[in-house]
Amino acid sequence: METLTDRAGLAGYLGVRGGCVLVPTMGALHAGHGSLIRRGAEEASRRGLGGGCVVSVFVNPTQFDDPSDYARYPKTLGADEALAREAGASAVWAPGVEEVYPPGEEVGVPELPAEATGPGLEDARRPGHFAGVCRVVKRLFEVVGPAAAVFGEKDYQQLRVVASMVRGLGMGVEVIAGATVREADGLAMSSRNRFLKAEERGRAGALWRALVRARGEGTVSGAERVMREEVEGAGLLVEYAVVRDAAGLMPMSGGRGRGFGRALIAARLGSVRLIDNAAW
Repeated sequence: METLTDRAGLAGYLGVRGGCVLVPTMGALHAGHGSLIRRGAEEASRRGLGGGCVVSVFVNPTQFDDPSDYARYPKTLGADEALAREAGASAVWAPGVEEVYPPGEEVGVPELPAEATGPGLEDARRPGHFAGVCRVVKRLFEVVGPAAAVFGEKDYQQLRVVASMVRGLGMGVEVIAGATVREADGLAMSSRNRFLKAEERGRAGALWRALVRARGEGTVSGAERVMREEVEGAGLLVEYAVVRDAAGLMPMSGGRGRGFGRALIAARLGSVRLIDNAAW
């Protein structure tokens, strides 16, 4: 596996090896990322792409609405390289900010799709977040030129936003969804979980329990009620606990539609903000 830090090195690698599948990350990799990398490596092999699976490690400053959140985001490149290698990556691209956003070069924000502005979920609670996500993903795709890219379902709204943006811009990159990887109690793996205190960690599994309970409800209102009940009962502060149309993330007409909905939760536990989702 090679580690590349600038655009010239990346271009040289791809020029010799050929096309690739990209797994965009912000580092602090865990087993969930490992599953995405394995999926990317399998896709690259299936498609006969000589560049294999390329993992980008870039903590994007433009998608943090809170500067302190950006400052404390963990940076663990050595451990990230080891995990990527074990999962089957062919290369890690770990550029500095100036490589992605070169001084004097305009890197604009593309027109945001409806999934980034209309649902009133992450878009309402993290102003500017999806503008930063779309800006950096478009930039990464332009620089790397992958045939496909793998994104995790844990950040479900982000997945839908990216897929819609790529389709709208006609970028020709297939967006592949990777299933959420969970801890033994169902907590979705996240780089932010390391900030949970021991006592908080025991309560964090309430998000998954809430999603499981929601599956047993036949109406949107019932599912939303039990999700909020479960999460608040564990002492978390709920930001939203909703069931939405799985494609566009807008409210479901008629309050039904099992099999085509997505249950989504965001809640705060101490200083940590947790999100999770599941099919409904």
